[in-house]
Amino acid sequence: MSATSDDLARYVACFEQLKPERLDELADLFAEQAHFKDPFNDVRGRIAIRRVFAHMYSRLSAPRFVVNAQALDGNVALLHWRFFFMTHAGGPEQAIEGMSRVLFDSDGRVAEHLDYWDAAEQVYAKVPLLGFLLRRLRVHMSAR
Repeated sequence: MSATSDDLARYVACFEQLKPERLDELADLFAEQAHFKDPFNDVRGRIAIRRVFAHMYSRLSAPRFVVNAQALDGNVALLHWRFFFMTHAGGPEQAIEGMSRVLFDSDGRVAEHLDYWDAAEQVYAKVPLLGFLLRRLRVHMSAR
């Protein structure tokens, strides 16, 4: 059985309306042993996935997701999103742009969520000394 557009819409809506007090709702959309992976985390299971997002809320101020585009083919969904956040209250808003591949199981729950985004360019490059080194490496490695 294929995932439905309702399964995808429910998942996207949960991310776009996510708040700390709604983390259990997000966890309920995942299969019991679901796999979640992004550049910083690689975890399995609802409890571990919930912990990833709880940690996000403990470290960042006003995090929010906006899904710009989505596609569903059978049980696989692709999401293009932007993640907005501040590293501290009152600081400048920052954004990360990425893609996710989401695999739904036969019950319409998420079995796997894999995020793809460039942590080097969108996070590490903003750290002063590290950013300088990454820019130099990029110039050195480019095919000018």
